[in-house]
Amino acid sequence: MPDILHRIGVKDATPDQVYAALTTLDGLSGWWAEKTTGSTDVGGVIAFRFSAGGFDMKVTEADPGRRVGWEVVDGPEEWIGTTVTWELRREPRDGDFTIVLFRHEGWREPVEFMSHCSTKWATFLMSLKQLVETGEGAPDPRDVPVSDWH
Repeated sequence: MPDILHRIGVKDATPDQVYAALTTLDGLSGWWAEKTTGSTDVGGVIAFRFSAGGFDMKVTEADPGRRVGWEVVDGPEEWIGTTVTWELRREPRDGDFTIVLFRHEGWREPVEFMSHCSTKWATFLMSLKQLVETGEGAPDPRDVPVSDWH
């Protein structure tokens, strides 16, 4: 199965600061979708609503400062059943950066929509980086449009 993989470094941030941006409604609405509701606890479902649609993610993992996991339970057909994971680390080899290893796994096939989503994930990961580093992200609807799918 094809997967979307990305890696970013968040400068002068602790893993706990990045974790908070991934596990609180204020954090998630600050970098991904302003219209974010639901429960961020393990077993809870987070509803993300965008200008062009939305996703519901069931929280499957929450290891403070280390790892976050979601399963897509509603949204576009290509997304349902896929998983999103975030691994966080800060080691001496990483310098002044907390490293975020991002995976959106379980795509059935590498369709054109997957390519679009990979690009959008990259823009939103930069928004996450921007939020944690500066206090101001670029969530939907203020994100960078990349095509007619937004």
